Amino acid sequence: MSTKLVIGDFNKSSWSFRAWLVLVTADVSFETLQLKLEQSDTRQQILEHSPSGRVPALLLNGIVINDSLAISEYVADAYPGANLWPQDPQVKALARAAAAEMHSGFTHLRTQMSFGLNTGDTPETLTAQTREEVMRVFDIWNNLRALSGSKQFLCGDFGIVDAMFVPVVFRFRRYGIAIPAQLQGYVDNILAYAPVQQWLKLAAQEV
Repeated sequence: MSTKLVIGDFNKSSWSFRAWLVLVTADVSFETLQLKLEQSDTRQQILEHSPSGRVPALLLNGIVINDSLAISEYVADAYPGANLWPQDPQVKALARAAAAEMHSGFTHLRTQMSFGLNTGDTPETLTAQTREEVMRVFDIWNNLRALSGSKQFLCGDFGIVDAMFVPVVFRFRRYGIAIPAQLQGYVDNILAYAPVQQWLKLAAQEV
């Protein structure tokens, strides 16, 4: 079966980053089709592959899965050996809730701290809503690590919930957001994770 992942720029597309990480983590054999964002014909090109007009999109034989979380769920079902969700039912439920919250929320954080792989940027003074969302991210990370007992990622091995938060790690890094001491190890593990490093190398080549 032919599998193709349609993505945007390595340096700009945080949602592409999430889906790509899940596929690579699960050791899925797939082809990458990259479309440049913010071009005059970007939407037209994406619509040739994805009915939503957005990336990422996973192209299988005859179907298109055009959402990062739906792509992740498909991969988790198709490749159960990858253990993309925790095995414990309660931890799994909370990991799913955290992934869904990241997928649909944190609009103030996204607006004030746009995604980027660079460092050293200074955001405008963070609003109370943005500061609240930053603290909510830290709460989610702390709660999942406490419940799962993980010292590596949020629930043990790298999984879907980690992929959902990887772009947030880069947002915090870009804008110099202080990481609580008990979570610095998690952030370090994300930045050192081999597929994340692979994405960074591809992004550097893109520049």
